Amino acid sequence: MSNPAFISLSRVSKSYDGAQYVVDDLNLDVSKGEFLSLLGPSGSGKTTTLMMLAGFETPTHGEIRLDGRRLDDKPPHQRDIGMVFQNYALFPHLTIAENVAFPLSVRHVSRAEQKARVKRALDMIELPHLANRRPAQLSGGQQQRVALARALVFEPSVVLMDEPLGALDKRLRETMQYEIMRLHRELSLTIVYVTHDQAEALTMSDRVAVFSDGRIQQAATPSELYENAQNAFVANFVGENNGLTGRVVTAGEGWATLALSDGSVIRGRCEHGLRAGDDAMLALRPERAHIPSAEGTQASTRADEHNNVVRARVEERVYCGDHHRVHLKLGSRDSIVVKVPNTQRHALPSPGSTIEIAWRHDDCKILAMTAPRSAPAMPVSAPPSPSIITTAPAGAN
Repeated sequence: MSNPAFISLSRVSKSYDGAQYVVDDLNLDVSKGEFLSLLGPSGSGKTTTLMMLAGFETPTHGEIRLDGRRLDDKPPHQRDIGMVFQNYALFPHLTIAENVAFPLSVRHVSRAEQKARVKRALDMIELPHLANRRPAQLSGGQQQRVALARALVFEPSVVLMDEPLGALDKRLRETMQYEIMRLHRELSLTIVYVTHDQAEALTMSDRVAVFSDGRIQQAATPSELYENAQNAFVANFVGENNGLTGRVVTAGEGWATLALSDGSVIRGRCEHGLRAGDDAMLALRPERAHIPSAEGTQASTRADEHNNVVRARVEERVYCGDHHRVHLKLGSRDSIVVKVPNTQRHALPSPGSTIEIAWRHDDCKILAMTAPRSAPAMPVSAPPSPSIITTAPAGAN
């Protein structure tokens, strides 16, 4: 029997005009100590969901619970939830130590206790030597660390993060990803993290909920999302995907065959409900396809009980350091990209040549071409258990 959810959103909807829902009948459970990312394009409902959990927005329908207690009728400062904003939201006229102490002061914690907790928080982010500086005297990465310390200083039960690394450059963003992961692990934090960056979500999360059009399309571990997308939207949004289109020839018992635009018939895994005659998309990751001639295989590859093989024309080759990207045209409509690891000393095919591409049946999936809105509003449960909100400064989002 699984543990009860630590955070629970039950049939939560949000409408600003009474007509259109930006979050529509959302059900989601989060385990204590879990790192859950809400991933999706702009306008998909992920930030609104976070704001309702924080208390900055009120659900139109439904209820939110934290550790069994109703939250949706409580103001932000009574929710025992910490928040980290994308723009840091630090007070420019206060020192770093005073910024970190702010959520303690509004909770009327004694001066002596404030001093001890601020010291621990600054030690945790390795910035005790900057306690007396102002935010403007810190780098972007240092300011983000201070925002983290302020969110953690009063030891909240949950920390919410709204695209906290979006303003940082690539190298600093990666450094801060590992910093947040370290704090999550060492402090056993429960984190709900909003991002539109799929690589960030896959790298950091225990589980990822993919949003589109106000609903969760799929919530699963990063590997499950990448390897076993449940619909075409998830397959195309999470990671790079070759979305080859065609019509289903046969389907049943978890497998289907698909006729592609060039007449090729391929076989792959499928979800329940796919039927012969349906329009469908083949989801194939570029690194799962291979070019036999680029691997030193001289004999022609045959389609058999394990492999799909198609012929395609080479359009372009791109050198990417650790791999080559080979862009190909399949018939007159579909394009396909193959990643060839830069570990072989074999000649790559030349642009204009026609070659064979092969991949295993179980390395691809055939998915119905359905609109994201058709995803059912069903409970998205948390796995078994594997931890502010600070009152935002004036002018903060």
